[in-house]
Amino acid sequence: MNLDLRDRPQHFVDAAPFDPGRTEPAGAERSAVDRASSWRLTWWKFRKHRVAVAAGLILIAFYALIPFVEVIAPYNPAKRHGDFLYAPPQSVHLFHDGRFVGPYTHPYHFTFNIETFHRDYTVDRSVVQPLRFLCRGDTYAFWGLFDTDWHLVCPPKDGTMFLLGTDRLGRDLLSRIISGTRISLTVGLVGIAVSFALGLFFGGLAGYLGGWVDNVIQRVIEILRSLPELPLWLALSAALPPNWSPILVFFGITLILGLLDWPGLARAVRSKLLALREEDYVRAAELMGASKTRIIARHLIPNFMSHLIASATLSIPSMILGETALSFLGLGLRPPVTSWGVLLNEAQNLAAVQLHPWLLAPILPVVIVVLAFNFLGDGLRDAADPYH
Repeated sequence: MNLDLRDRPQHFVDAAPFDPGRTEPAGAERSAVDRASSWRLTWWKFRKHRVAVAAGLILIAFYALIPFVEVIAPYNPAKRHGDFLYAPPQSVHLFHDGRFVGPYTHPYHFTFNIETFHRDYTVDRSVVQPLRFLCRGDTYAFWGLFDTDWHLVCPPKDGTMFLLGTDRLGRDLLSRIISGTRISLTVGLVGIAVSFALGLFFGGLAGYLGGWVDNVIQRVIEILRSLPELPLWLALSAALPPNWSPILVFFGITLILGLLDWPGLARAVRSKLLALREEDYVRAAELMGASKTRIIARHLIPNFMSHLIASATLSIPSMILGETALSFLGLGLRPPVTSWGVLLNEAQNLAAVQLHPWLLAPILPVVIVVLAFNFLGDGLRDAADPYH
């Protein structure tokens, strides 16, 4: 059978010498994706989720605030201003009489209203009181190591700067919200660390060993999940001794939140291990003599760690809301500890809220942080999903 040479497929042969600096062919990008690790692929997909990236930046800003809350807060959160009880929020201005002055406030004057039995505050707009920056103000113990009085922003000399108003004792609400950031956000991280450790341990045992171990762990999880969550939180919080120090109460609350949140994570770990334990690399590790602990810790869990991180990110808001709810009801953290839930405890009185609505300001950071964690968790979950 004779074949015409013109019918043969034409192959392109590049006669140019090899140049390592030359642009790679079009298939190189696909090969780079094929060679990328699961973490790199997750990061590439996560960067495309703009809302999740913005939420992550917001959370980074909040957590970067934690080590420097005393420096950023204009007042000591425990300082009382007896002449400014329930003072409304002050405004910051830049221009006065048509000329630029810089950030400043106007002083407050109050008169006691006999008819309504509360203070009426008036603003003296004829007086300009410039704010001070990188200045000396109230003394505080930085990280409990040494006393200092440096602040990022200070109130005007012989003036006030109540940007979110004051409470019933005349304490600056903005400074107390900034100070409460440390406790409220730390509770979420410590609680999820406890929950993460318990979920990985019990979920790993149930998913890899199976049999009676799986049955026992699943029955315990079902019992815990059948209990009403809020009454159980209240009962365990009420069981904490009232004479405990604020630090012990803090660790007690975080331990309670972590102990009650691990069943959901344990079930996710179990389902993943049930699917992965039949893989060839697991069988190879078993034939090579690897222990069960090593197989779970070094081979199984790292293969779905991105899913676990996404699940943990979605669980942190429930920890923050749990602490806020318990402190709001008076069964969580107690003064002198400052948290967002403790601050919202001041807003239980409906009459006080009606007359002084700025007492609800601590709810704003709670909403922002919870929404940011949810958006971040959604982005991480989509990025970690290999079928998305």
